[in-house]
Amino acid sequence: MSQTAPRNIYILNGPNLNLLGQRQPEIYGYDTLGDVQSSCHEIAATFGLDCTLLQSNHEGQLIDWIHEAREAAVGIIINPAAYTHTSVAIFDALNAFEGPVLEVHISNVHKREAFRHHSYVSLRADGVIAGFGIEGYGLAMRRMGSLLCG
Repeated sequence: MSQTAPRNIYILNGPNLNLLGQRQPEIYGYDTLGDVQSSCHEIAATFGLDCTLLQSNHEGQLIDWIHEAREAAVGIIINPAAYTHTSVAIFDALNAFEGPVLEVHISNVHKREAFRHHSYVSLRADGVIAGFGIEGYGLAMRRMGSLLCG
């Protein structure tokens, strides 16, 4: 990677993740997106990377950020939440992004309702991490660092 290239990772979060730590803590735990952000910044720094954590309840906003990442980021870590199972539009946007994409889910979606077993995002993702709580973001950040920095 060139020193002049952007060295930023976009960490995108879909609907209801703004309530992380408050909503269904028996499934998602008590940690917040602020905790995720702190952990990811710490890990990114060990690779000489930056990260930008963003969250939206709106599909179009997530797509706009994926488009923006084409110029502003070298990788995307995405927890599309419920859009995982429904959004061909997010899948199409990710296909226009040339860097690595890692998909993260806090819960193990394969132990949940049958409709959660399918992911459009997985068709584009270079890796999927599910069921490790917010530690999954740290695992994804370490993998991203390894992919980008060796």
